[in-house]
This record gives sequence, structure tokens and C-alpha cells, in this order.
Amino acid sequence: MTASSTPRTTAARSPLAAVGAIAVAGALLLTGCGDQTKDKNKDSGGASVSSAPLADKLPQDIRSKGKIKVGSDIAYAPVEFKDGSGKAVGLDPDLAAAMGKQLGVTFEFENGTFDALLTGLRSGRYDIAMSAMTDNKNRQEGVDPDTGKKVGEGVDFVDYLTAGVSIYTRKGDTEGITSWSDLCGKKLAVERGTVSEDLAKQEAKKCPGGKKLAIEAFDDDQQSQTRLRSGGVDAASSDFPVAAYAVKTSGGGKDFQIVGDQVEAAPYGIAVAKDDAQLRDALKAALDAVIQSGEYEKILEKWGAQDGAVKVSAINGGK
Repeated sequence: MTASSTPRTTAARSPLAAVGAIAVAGALLLTGCGDQTKDKNKDSGGASVSSAPLADKLPQDIRSKGKIKVGSDIAYAPVEFKDGSGKAVGLDPDLAAAMGKQLGVTFEFENGTFDALLTGLRSGRYDIAMSAMTDNKNRQEGVDPDTGKKVGEGVDFVDYLTAGVSIYTRKGDTEGITSWSDLCGKKLAVERGTVSEDLAKQEAKKCPGGKKLAIEAFDDDQQSQTRLRSGGVDAASSDFPVAAYAVKTSGGGKDFQIVGDQVEAAPYGIAVAKDDAQLRDALKAALDAVIQSGEYEKILEKWGAQDGAVKVSAINGGK
């Protein structure tokens, strides 16, 4: 899988709620992610296998292990990040914990660089990838969006949220940027392998001569934010909930501002190997149970993501 085959958001998801509702203690701007070290989230499990209502839907090997290994780029607050103790927290870990109660297993998050998550899934390093990953046809079919060529067998997705892509700048220093077309002649920071990078590449092709869009791609979103904060680029782009969280928390809300609207709404999905349909269907059943119980809504409200809520999960709903 190439980096460009694993964009984080294939365009934007539907608008999420204001990040002012995010119930997070402190402004954690995390660094040092992508180290491929294991981060066990002890809150991502639930009832024992024997008593969990949906345990029988899981593949036997997962039931025997009692855990699901999750590949995730744990540097994308508020969707997933590390708290002061190094524990994985955020929207995805909370949803995983709720699903774990339905399935009777622990979801064990392992940190990795975003553009390598699907490779890790295909190699068997992870059972699933859950990392604010956009469900789109390229990923479903294993196609590199830059070349249009097939680079892998693709994955299936269990969709659980919608969101969008945003641009943000230093606060009070927008450089006249209000839309993607305004980026020509500017420098933009993005996380490598994301839809933000894909959109930037598409926009760069439209720029007139003499007004090149310079794209700087980094291993994680925190590096992108640091580059913008230092003045090395004119703007940065990431999923709306992440951009909004950065705007609210970085420098106590004094560092950044969002410019323009979100674009290209699309679903977040939990990625599962094509040959693991039983696990995929078990995850969907667990997610639907969490939605129906009302716990899903509470988790989204906790992280300011309620406007991206879905009424029922979907398999491969991305376009």
C-alpha cells in the first residue's frame, strides 16, 4: 500500500459540532507518534466473552485471544491521542471500548504511522485499523489515487461517522486564504497519506504558472501543526474535528484559525481485511448495538462530534 492509497479523509465528512463541547482536560499537543510501539488501552474492553451479548459473532481465534489488535495513528486529537499518562484516549478508543463490551473482548491499540496502517493490516500485524480513516473506493479496491493502479487487495470498512477536510492558518495571518484555490503560490502542510494531501495534489495541478502550491507532507499531524506554528508554511489541512481541536487548544486558542468551509464529506470507517468478513460483520453488529443503546451519542457529544453521527453503521459506504 502506498501512502497515497490511505488518505485519512477522502474529502470531508459532514460538519461536526463545535469543538467547544469537547470534554478534554488540557491542550494536549502530542509528539513522537508513529513509533510502532504498543499502546494498550485498558479501557477498550468490556464484558467477558462468555457473558457478552455478541461474542458468538466473532471468529473463534479472536474469541480465544480475547482481544482485537487495532492499528492507529495515535496523534490525531480528538479522534485518538495519548493523555498525560500515555494512554490512548479519544473518540475512537471510546467507541472501541463500547464495542468491546458487546463482543466481550479488549480492543488493544497499537501506534503506527497513518500511511502504513493498511500495510500492517494486510501483513497481519493488526486485526483492524481504526484511525479516523476515510472509507473510499480507492481503499476498498486497493488503488493508488495518484496513479489509478491497483497496489493491494483493498479492505472492507465498517462506517461509523462522517466528517470533512478543513484548512487552517496562523491566527490573524490568513495570507488571504479562504478556499483551496487560494493556496496557489502558498506553502501547505499536511499529514502524509491523507485526503488532505490528495486534495492538495489535485489543487496543485490547477495552479497557473508562477504560482506553484508547495506541499510539505509529514508523518503525523502534530508535525504539520508545528511547521505551521513556526511560520514554515502558510497553512495546514486536516480533518475538520482535528483542525477545530487544534484551533481551540494550541496556544490556548491563540495559535490557529480555520479558514473557509469543510469540503467533500465522507465516512470514517474501521478497516478490516477482505477475507475477514466474520470479524467485519461482528464489528458492525457491535457498533449498531452501541448506536441503539444511546452510548454512541454520548461518546460523540463528549468529543464534540455529534453532528457527524450516523443512525446505523454501513459496510463500504464510501464513494
